[in-house]
This record gives sequence, C-alpha cells and structure tokens, in this order.
Amino acid sequence: MTKQILVIDDDAAVRLTVETVLAGLGYQVVCARDGQEGIELFRSMRPDLVITDIIMPRREGIETVLTIRHEQPDARIIAMSGGGRMIGSDDALSLARKLGANQVISKPFDIDKLAAMIKQLIGA
Repeated sequence: MTKQILVIDDDAAVRLTVETVLAGLGYQVVCARDGQEGIELFRSMRPDLVITDIIMPRREGIETVLTIRHEQPDARIIAMSGGGRMIGSDDALSLARKLGANQVISKPFDIDKLAAMIKQLIGA
C-alpha cells in the first residue's frame, strides 16, 4: 500500500519540489498552502506522515504540530523552517521538536536528507 504524505508549506516552490521528489520515490503526496488547509486535509485523509513548515499564514506550524499531536498522538511529523523575522530557524525547530515533531530539518535542506528521515519514520 502506498504511503501518504501531507506537505504543508506556504512557499509554492517548496511544495512543488518536495511533492515531485517524494512522488518519484513512490509516495502519494498531497499539499496544503498553510496550517489551516493542512489541518483540514489531515482530518480527512489521516496521512502516514505530515511535513510542515513552521512560519506560515492563517495557522502557523507550531499550532499545526500541536493540533495534529492532540488529535492523533501517534502521528509522524517532520517540521521544517528557514526561520523568520522574529525567530531563527534553530529556535523554531527546537520548539517544534519539544511540542511533538518527530524530526526537524532546516531550510534550505538536502532532499536526500529529507528522504532518509521519511524512510526512517514510515518506510519506503
């Protein structure tokens, strides 16, 4: 059975890149533009893995991680961030890990490193 991955990021280029690479690796990928849309998709599809940005409009990534963790305690989550005006990438990712992300990765990231994290969390 094909593993489903939900990618949540407000940057269209990041969504397209991650979707293209992961689909090429055999995963079924669905994308959301922000945390609000991501939570709605999460609730309807219950993916095997969620990859979420931290700094986003409407519902940011920390709140998204908390909501997912509350609704599905065993969910697999990778948080990614390039930082923002008020918080650095390392701080955002540290907080995401403390609040429930299984793995974290800084932007820009090596796609092979992301693929290895995914394989570790949900398999090939």
